[in-house]
Amino acid sequence: MSKKDNVATLILAYLNEKNRPYSAQDVFCNLQKQHGLGKTAVVKAMEVLALEGKIKEKTYGKQKIYFADQAQFKEVKDVDMKALDCQISELSEEVQSLNQICRQLDAEVKELSSSLTTEEMLSEIRELKAECAGCRARLEKIKSATNHVTPEEKEKVYKERDVYVKEWKKRKRLASDMINAILEGYPKSKKEFLDEAGVETDEDCKVVVPST
Repeated sequence: MSKKDNVATLILAYLNEKNRPYSAQDVFCNLQKQHGLGKTAVVKAMEVLALEGKIKEKTYGKQKIYFADQAQFKEVKDVDMKALDCQISELSEEVQSLNQICRQLDAEVKELSSSLTTEEMLSEIRELKAECAGCRARLEKIKSATNHVTPEEKEKVYKERDVYVKEWKKRKRLASDMINAILEGYPKSKKEFLDEAGVETDEDCKVVVPST
């Protein structure tokens, strides 16, 4: 059997097996990778098969469609068609069920993949235990210290702080008023005046007056 006959035999078997219309380009694309067929050989083989009456040919505009000769297939009775429809319906339901199971399994796989392994979990437990032990040690050290500040002393410190902050704001405001008064008759800018007078502001020292 020649190579040309082999190509024709392969294409004829393919069209009979699939039993659906194909163009020569379709057949070439479907068989080329597996069998290494050339497009020209496929086109010529299909034209010869059509001329020999082994396959059927239909022309739609500039495109030709080829399909198996239906006379070779047994006539399907209505009862057989209904049985096939039932089988298709059952298989469709089975496919849907399997797809749902696959989605559930995929979700479980993702969940398990994001979970810690036993070794990772044990390692994290050891780290947390060590951290807890350190916290307990610091707590015991704080509890055993003798230099605790009493609530009264703490309240006194806060009150003194408020007094100092209020005085700070008062003096800042007085200094600002005095500088503004001088600047009314000063021919240069405020920055130049402060530089000449050697005055450093809170802003220069990047200090912010605390809130009371």
